Amino acid sequence: MLSIKEARHVGKYSIQLKFNNGKMGVANLEKTIFSDTREIFTQLKDESNFKDFKIQHSTVLWLNKLDMAPEYLYFLAFRKNKELQEQFKKWGYIA
Repeated sequence: MLSIKEARHVGKYSIQLKFNNGKMGVANLEKTIFSDTREIFTQLKDESNFKDFKIQHSTVLWLNKLDMAPEYLYFLAFRKNKELQEQFKKWGYIA
């Protein structure tokens, strides 16, 4: 089971993540936040709110109680990695 061990804000809407499999990458969440119209995402459009997160339950949790699946954050961090494309298909993040 994939989980997040470390997370730190690295600029705008990007978070550097270290996963329990040892891989480290940067997930850019700008598109996710600005394309989702639900109120919980709207709050994160304010960068000061976006930067205010912690690791809880093996993933990133923002103060407004929004969390995202570690697999989704992994996908965002490694979406261009050709070796992981089959896994991303299995997870349903690409067709």
